[in-house]
Amino acid sequence: MARLLRFAFYLLVARPIALLVLGLNVRHRQRLPDQGPAIVAANHNSHLDTLVLVSLFPLALLPRLRPVAAADYFTRNPLLAWFSLNVIGILPIRREAKGGADPLKPCEEALERGEILILFPEGSRGEPEVMGRFKRGIAVLAARRPAVPVTPVFLHGLGKALPKGDPVLVPFFCDVFVGEALHGADDQTAFLAELESRMAALAGELPVPAQSEGLS
Repeated sequence: MARLLRFAFYLLVARPIALLVLGLNVRHRQRLPDQGPAIVAANHNSHLDTLVLVSLFPLALLPRLRPVAAADYFTRNPLLAWFSLNVIGILPIRREAKGGADPLKPCEEALERGEILILFPEGSRGEPEVMGRFKRGIAVLAARRPAVPVTPVFLHGLGKALPKGDPVLVPFFCDVFVGEALHGADDQTAFLAELESRMAALAGELPVPAQSEGLS
């Protein structure tokens, strides 16, 4: 039942919003992974980010797409938690694991199952259209799974279409730029710098360079 609901939601709700209401412009779509295990790393400004990213993939891949989100965000609302887990397909992780538990273990297990993770290296949503520094978690995960490709994706305009704290969707032309995949390495600092550099290069493809913070 949950699987049917997920297909129906993305087919009848998420895709029409992404492709029709937002007037989405996608560049280099062919660079998106067509199978797992794989990681998609994107900047984060809006709740629409996840819906748009999942909508870019064929429906046949929907069961393997797992957007990663902090578990504590959903614990306050049981209905939201059920919807996020069963319909959106969220993979919840604990930001602060207790008892020495590894917060990245669920991600590694998902990759072992051949799934495609959608990660937001900034962590939480930032200011609309402002890209912040990436947290180290994605570098740690990529170093543990160096054979898994990490595809950077730059999103622009979604922070204006549905900014943080605003429940009203505003139709706004949005852009999605997909970069070339890279792989994890022992030097996590260098990997993170390369990922940020590639994301900044994608942002530079805009006619007017997107505002960024520390990414150039």
